[in-house]
Amino acid sequence: MQHVSPIREPLVTGGKTYHDVTEDVCRQVEAKPNARWAAAFAVSLVGLAIFFYSVYRTLWFGIGEWGLNKTVGWAWDITNFVWWVGIGHAGTLISAILLLFRQKWRTSINRAAEAMTIFAVICAAMFPVLHMGRPWLAYWVLPLPNTFGSLWVNFNSPLLWDVFAISTYFSVSLVFWYIGLIPDFATIRDRATGPIARRAYSILSMGWTGSAKAWSRHETVSLILAGLCTPLVLSVHTIVSMDFATSVIPGWHTTIFPPYFVAGAIFSGFAMVLTLMIITRKTFKLEDYITLEHVESMNKVIILTGSIVGVAYITEFFIAWYSGVEYEQYAFINRATGPYWWAYWSMMTCNVITPQLFWFRSIRRSLTATFIISIFVNIGMWFERFVIIVTSLHRDFLPSSWVMFSPTIIDIGVYVGTIGLFFTLFLLFCKFFPVINMFEVKSILKSSSEVKHHPNGAMHGTNKDSHTNTHP
Repeated sequence: MQHVSPIREPLVTGGKTYHDVTEDVCRQVEAKPNARWAAAFAVSLVGLAIFFYSVYRTLWFGIGEWGLNKTVGWAWDITNFVWWVGIGHAGTLISAILLLFRQKWRTSINRAAEAMTIFAVICAAMFPVLHMGRPWLAYWVLPLPNTFGSLWVNFNSPLLWDVFAISTYFSVSLVFWYIGLIPDFATIRDRATGPIARRAYSILSMGWTGSAKAWSRHETVSLILAGLCTPLVLSVHTIVSMDFATSVIPGWHTTIFPPYFVAGAIFSGFAMVLTLMIITRKTFKLEDYITLEHVESMNKVIILTGSIVGVAYITEFFIAWYSGVEYEQYAFINRATGPYWWAYWSMMTCNVITPQLFWFRSIRRSLTATFIISIFVNIGMWFERFVIIVTSLHRDFLPSSWVMFSPTIIDIGVYVGTIGLFFTLFLLFCKFFPVINMFEVKSILKSSSEVKHHPNGAMHGTNKDSHTNTHP
């Protein structure tokens, strides 16, 4: 006898069967693109064209195309780098940590979140490479044997730690994402009618048969990769924060940066997941799989991490005052009252005040309010990185060196272009890959009593999937 919890609402609504899950998820892969997808893809391609033009100008004419100067050597480029790395954090947390804690609400959103992680890291990596000025020499950051008189990288530099952290994060996340896709690729392979599609998904599914041994190995590998990904959630943005914390610049030289940056990364990452999932559920008609329960659970995480970020802002001011160091104190006073005061108060409004609206259940469960607040959070987190980097640099120890930073059209173009690159990759993912994890959603149907039952007790839909048996 099965029992439905009177407290928790089901994670999959609409009385879906195993067959329904396969049909609903595969439909967006097998059908022709709809008008909304085509319109969004056209807009993203415009952004991608802006990206290529801006990168061409940067490479051909040099970093002088950006708004950098002798005082502000880091600005939009590193701001955007940290912002994109932060956005990629939610995917690993949802896919790895929540898997280890057996949180079943992750199953409908983990794949898109993992894809978002990979695409965000790709966008993030563009900025340090472009900032080198000579990106064709980017391999110099690797400790490779060479003929330049044993020219080695500086292992004491956190910038080198970034290289190892980001590349490890990207590699493990990519493998974890692909391993999860294999069973669903096999389902699409067995349903494919065209020779090109069948051949392509046959290669992608790597001979998956759905046997008990294959499922056992799949689960083992998934748990191992989840264990490897878990410390990366903490380590990657910790190392990114050390780019600043290990310096002697007032406003950067603080030990609160590692936990502060990690909380901020999860905060912005979940906001971006919400932004994308709300659009995806509407575009592909996945309301029965990405439900209000998923939205509310993610909003609770945003309340927690947003509150941690707010406490970190207050703590920074307190430590600056308590330190008695006039340079440190001035750095924070300048943030709130100096020429970039608008950026600081935009950050405080978007990151501290706006997320507190989620304490109200009606707002937590409102898709419109959630979508708007998620946009505000990502705007606020971009301003946070801008405030940390630019306001700490533009007025240094020598008043004669004080200067303002203004972005050029190429600065803006590269940033807007990476957004176009991100959405181009994400839209292609949504069209050609299953955006929802079919086999994990089917495992939820068993535990949440979502499978329809015939009067004779048989579960309807258990035999209508392909012979690969894509539900464990």
